Amino acid sequence: MTTTEERMQILKMVQDGQVTAEEAARLLEALKEKDQKSEPTGRAEGPRRLRIRVSDLETGRHKVNINLPWNLINVGMHMGARFAPEEINLEEVMQIIQTGTEGKIVDVEDEEDKERVEIFVE
Repeated sequence: MTTTEERMQILKMVQDGQVTAEEAARLLEALKEKDQKSEPTGRAEGPRRLRIRVSDLETGRHKVNINLPWNLINVGMHMGARFAPEEINLEEVMQIIQTGTEGKIVDVEDEEDKERVEIFVE
């Protein structure tokens, strides 16, 4: 069942400028659809969320730090595709996630934009 925490996390992402209101509406709709299906996720143990972090290579400061609940990963990956550097193959990332791998699964430095992109399954 959808928790208040998941909905609040989406609203916080809008507040922080990490997603647009339209993207947040899609995320909330995805939560609603997931709730209506009432299918158990089968993930009582193991990965619970996906974390995407983008850091400035020069300062080390985080530009983006997004935490997505497990049931929003597909929606979040589609939205994030437009920001992903060419070096990141999102289809491969999804395959890795589906195998149940945990920890850091992507670590790419984009010298042109002076950014580091890291993706974690936690």
